[in-house]
Amino acid sequence: MNDYISTRDAHQSVSSKQAILNGISPDGGLYVLPGLDQIHLDLSLICSKSYKENAVYILSHLLTDYSIDELSMCVENAYSNSFSKEEITPVKKVDDVYVLELFHGPTCAFKDVALTLLPQLMSCALKSTNQKALILTATSGDTGKAALSGFCDVDNIGINVFYPYKKVSAIQYRQMVTQKGKNVKVFGIQGNFDDAQSQVKRLFLDEELNAYCAKQNVMLTSANSINVGRLVPQIVYYFDSYKQLVQQGVIQVGDKVSFSVPTGNFGDVLAGYYAYLMGLPVEKFYVASNANRVLTDFLTSGIYDRNRDFIQTISPSMDILISSNLERLLYYASNKDTQKVAGWMQELNEKGRYQVDEQTFETIKNLFACASVDDNGTRQEIHDVYEKTKYLLDPHSAIAYKVAKDNAGRPVVSLATASPYKFSQDVLKALNINEENEWVAMDELSKYCQDVIPVQLKELRDLAILHNQVIDVDSMKDVVCQSTQEVFHD
Repeated sequence: MNDYISTRDAHQSVSSKQAILNGISPDGGLYVLPGLDQIHLDLSLICSKSYKENAVYILSHLLTDYSIDELSMCVENAYSNSFSKEEITPVKKVDDVYVLELFHGPTCAFKDVALTLLPQLMSCALKSTNQKALILTATSGDTGKAALSGFCDVDNIGINVFYPYKKVSAIQYRQMVTQKGKNVKVFGIQGNFDDAQSQVKRLFLDEELNAYCAKQNVMLTSANSINVGRLVPQIVYYFDSYKQLVQQGVIQVGDKVSFSVPTGNFGDVLAGYYAYLMGLPVEKFYVASNANRVLTDFLTSGIYDRNRDFIQTISPSMDILISSNLERLLYYASNKDTQKVAGWMQELNEKGRYQVDEQTFETIKNLFACASVDDNGTRQEIHDVYEKTKYLLDPHSAIAYKVAKDNAGRPVVSLATASPYKFSQDVLKALNINEENEWVAMDELSKYCQDVIPVQLKELRDLAILHNQVIDVDSMKDVVCQSTQEVFHD
C-alpha cells in the first residue's frame, strides 16, 4: 500500500483514505505520494478506454487502499447522468489551439469533474470509520457551488462554504446562496479569498475546535484542492485530452503536447504536473495568470512574494495571492526535501515571501513557463476569438487561450474552466455591449451568439436566496461550532 506523507514532514504518513478524510496534515502540510514519479501508466491502453474507465485505471494507482470495485462504484455514481457531454471533457479545435472544455458538469465549472467524485470517495472512506465529517471550504467562486452541489444531502457529511463577499461574480453568488440541502451552510466573508482560505487552514489545526468536534464524533476536512481527493480526479482529464488528440489524428502516442492553464490556487495545473510525473508526454505547462501575477513573478524570479496589493478582476476565481498547491510542486521539484519545503512555508507565514534555491528553480523552469493577462487583454481576447471563430470564452479561459495562442508550436491544449454564461456581463462587455442586469445580460449573450443558456444557470433567477449571512473572519470558528450542532443534531 502506498502511503501519503506531508510536504513538511516525511514521518506524517497515512493511507489514501485517511488523507482524503483528513484533508490537511496535522503539521499544516499537504499530502503527497512520494512514489508518484515511479508510476508509469500505459498510454496506449489509456487511448483505447472511455473517460470513466480511465478514471478507475488512473485512480487505482493513486488511491491504493480503495478496491477496484469501490473506485468503479465511485466513478459510476459521479459521472453517470451528471455531465451534458458524453465525453465528460471534450476537446475542440479553435483556430490553432485545442480547447479542453471542462464546464459541462452540473455547475458549469471545471471543479465539477472532481467535486462530483470527491463526495463518493469520502463517503466510501467514512464507511470504515464510525465518524461524521464536516467540510470547511473557502472559495474564490466556483469551488463553493460545485462542492455544495456534490455534497448536498450526502449521509454523515456536512459542508460549510466561505466566499469573499461582493468579490465573486453575480452568477457565482446566486449559485451558492440558493443552494438547498439540510447539511449545507454558506457564509459571505468580509475580506478576500486569501483571508477565508488562511482562516480555514487555521481552523483545521485549531486544537480547541477539533476537540469540540471530536466529542460529537465529527472530523473536520476540506473540499478544496488542498485535499488530495479533490486533486487526483483532475489528473484524468489531462490524459483523456491526450487520448482525444491521438484519436483525432493530431498526434501519435508518445508525442509531446503543451498545456495552458488559467491559474489561481495552482491546483489545476498541478494535476497536469502529476500526470506528467506518471508518464504523460508534456513539453511545457504555461501558467496563465491575471493581474494578480504572483505566480508569474515567482516563475520568473524564483521569489514568491504575496506582499502586494490584491487586485479584483473580471476573472475572480484567479484572484488569489496565496497559491496553496504550489507547495506540492516545491516538494517534488526540491527532490522531495520536506525540510526545505517546511522552511519556505514558515517564511511565507512569517514574512509573506520566500526564495527557492537555484536547483529547485531550474527544475521548475525546465517544465513551467508563465504569462499574465490583465482585464483589458482578457476582454480583447474574448472579442477577437469570437470575431474570428464564433467561439465564446469566459474571462478565465480567455487568459489561458491567449497564452496558448502566443506559444503555439507543438499542439497546445488550453483549459476552458467555466461556461461564459457564468460571466455574461463581462463577456458581453468584451463584445462591446453594456448591460447592468446579470439576467438580461445572460439573455442578450444567448441572443447575440445564437446559443442556448445552460439550464442550471437559467433557472437561478427564480430560486430563493437561502443563505444571506455575512461574517468577519474571526467569526468563522463560532459558525463552524454552531453548524456542527445544526447539521448533525437538529
